[in-house]
Amino acid sequence: MSTVQRIKCGLVNCYIVSDGDSAILIDTGKKDNLDTVVEACKPYKIKLIVLTHAHCDHAENAADLSEILGAPIAMHKDDVNLIESNNNQSLSARVFLGKIILSASLKEFSRSKMKAFTPSVFLKDGDDLTEYGIAAKVIGLPGHTKGSIGIDVGGKELIVGDALMNMFYPTVAMLYNDEKVMKDSAKKITGLGE
Repeated sequence: MSTVQRIKCGLVNCYIVSDGDSAILIDTGKKDNLDTVVEACKPYKIKLIVLTHAHCDHAENAADLSEILGAPIAMHKDDVNLIESNNNQSLSARVFLGKIILSASLKEFSRSKMKAFTPSVFLKDGDDLTEYGIAAKVIGLPGHTKGSIGIDVGGKELIVGDALMNMFYPTVAMLYNDEKVMKDSAKKITGLGE
């Protein structure tokens, strides 16, 4: 049975999903959280690094962690263009708080220089992760980015990246590449809980 451990990395969470000493790492945080993530991974054999999407706050440590942990990087192919620059996919916001977060995010995207990496595994909706020792499957959740995904751990826990946000209160993503698609993904998440 898989267990989920949260690694708090500022405003972002990374997760270790483990079954015994086999594990996958979901998201990698920003540079200033690298040591925290490495330390949390030490008890496990990390078999895969999964990125819910390729924004720098979720993916900045991907290249370094792949090297340190000896694990391949997996993500949806529709987010590959974000590795070079997080500004390669447009983002919008409708609500006031979202517009503030959008402004701060766009400034951060311009400052951030993610170390280049090449994903070796491309994930899509319905993919099974059991070959990596974890009873989990990929859920396509586009909208925040074109390639946003979630991980359904044993039908009991769902890790959704920024498809949902909980900065001050739980809500659908306040920033989105496509608002309609993002809302459809939020409905998909709700349907999984029924």
